[in-house]
Amino acid sequence: MSQRPEHSPDSAEIRQGVIRLARRLSAERPADGLSLNKSSVLGHLRRGGPMPAGALAAADHQQPQSLTRVFAELQRDGLISRSRDSQDGRQRVLELTDAGRRALAEDMAQRDAWLDVALDDLSPTERQVLLLAAGLMNRLADSPAAVPGSTAAVPDSSAITPDSPAVTRDSPAVTPDRPAVTPGHPPPTR
Repeated sequence: MSQRPEHSPDSAEIRQGVIRLARRLSAERPADGLSLNKSSVLGHLRRGGPMPAGALAAADHQQPQSLTRVFAELQRDGLISRSRDSQDGRQRVLELTDAGRRALAEDMAQRDAWLDVALDDLSPTERQVLLLAAGLMNRLADSPAAVPGSTAAVPDSSAITPDSPAVTRDSPAVTPDRPAVTPGHPPPTR
């Protein structure tokens, strides 16, 4: 039996926060909205522009075969178009249509409205901390790092289009003007 590696309390705290927020945002989705797979595909195309199916699947950390039906439904609904790659005629390039842009905007509007209201409870500095954290979470999501012995597929990082501008180690640090307090945890000491 292999021993489980020790994980830092920071990892568990970050994972819990990310999962809880993702579930809350998912609960704010419109009942007749796009599936998570469809909105993810459209979002990648909006941010990264036209790309082959394989690169799009890698950006979404999935196998191209798992998205075949999603691609077909998006094309059938006029939300994406497929064309031959001008460099490699064997490949098909997927591109977001104007209807796809509108559908994605409508799908995100309700979640963004909830988030706008929730963010009003935060100070300007706390909002800046969250913006910095969002960039870092996008960078982590694109990380090729893998747990030793894991069978998780590691995407080709050259095919991944970041969700936001890169946050580097040289990015300015942001210090909140009031410490965040997490239920069940004492406030941080200075």
